[in-house]
Amino acid sequence: MPPPTPRPVPAQPPLARRSVLQPLQRGMRRYFGFSRRETSGFVLLLLLVVAWLWLPTLLRPALPQYNPAADQRQLSQWAAELAARRTTRPRFTSRYPKRTYAARPRVVQVALAPFNPNAFTALDWQARGLPAWLAERLVKYKTAVGGFKAKEQLRKAYGLSDTTYARLAPYIQLPEQLPPRGAGTYARTPPGQYSNQYPNRKPFEATPGHFARKPMRLAAFDVNTADTTQLMQIRGIGRGYARRVVEYRQRLGGFLREEQLAEIYALRDAPDLVDSLRKYTFVADGFSPALVDVNNASFEVLQAHPYVGKRLARVLVAFRQQHGPFRQPTDLRQIRVLDEATLGKLQPYLVLR
Repeated sequence: MPPPTPRPVPAQPPLARRSVLQPLQRGMRRYFGFSRRETSGFVLLLLLVVAWLWLPTLLRPALPQYNPAADQRQLSQWAAELAARRTTRPRFTSRYPKRTYAARPRVVQVALAPFNPNAFTALDWQARGLPAWLAERLVKYKTAVGGFKAKEQLRKAYGLSDTTYARLAPYIQLPEQLPPRGAGTYARTPPGQYSNQYPNRKPFEATPGHFARKPMRLAAFDVNTADTTQLMQIRGIGRGYARRVVEYRQRLGGFLREEQLAEIYALRDAPDLVDSLRKYTFVADGFSPALVDVNNASFEVLQAHPYVGKRLARVLVAFRQQHGPFRQPTDLRQIRVLDEATLGKLQPYLVLR
């Protein structure tokens, strides 16, 4: 019996022909537990991703090198055209000619010495270090007051600083303060005699532009029947305050208490005027004010009352339209925007019909 023929052993591929990816595939199989086919697919997918990311770089065209010389020449040409157009355009002439002011003469400064300010001109003040505008103002001020009589008049001059006054004060030949009234030129005219300046004027004669003196003693009067002329007899109450008192009284329907005078808006910051009104006025006993019918009065009538106003008047009209007329004054408590204090002041002026 012939001996068995041995099986041929497959030839091993050369080392040079081994794939360079075999170590990578072997490591991936060991780490992820992939089969050979899964490892080959993963490697192929990885190669495709790398090729896809690198493809834009391969397909990007080569950019030409930028040469700014042409653009620079174009910009220079446009700049030259704009410059030529600006120089050849006619200049705008204003309809209003420019005012020219004459140069002020330069004033030579002099050393301070005792002086009388009533004999000074504007140049003399400038020679003592004062600006031109202040020097002219002092000259006009001297004319307006009839000449300076004391240093305090100069100290009160508008624009004269304390530093400048302190520098000039030791050299001013005037007394420090004005003489008291009753001595010198300020002496009052004796009773029964008239000033020589007004020989035809009678004592306390009312002249145009002057208000007549108010009486020193004034009898109290009814505030609900007084007119503006009677109210103006009170000291401190002028035409404007008297008119506001009458207007508020008409809107209110009459004052029930003298304390209501303090509710006038123009007198809220003048408690002394309120005290004067309360001193010389009174509310007559049994006075009945003008009543407001909340069931039939229109919105305009309601909102004109000082204790109602626009907001409350709008709510009152809407409430009576939805729920019917009010039957008694306590029904007004159903309105939330009406507080107890306002209801208490408003209740004497209400009537339900």
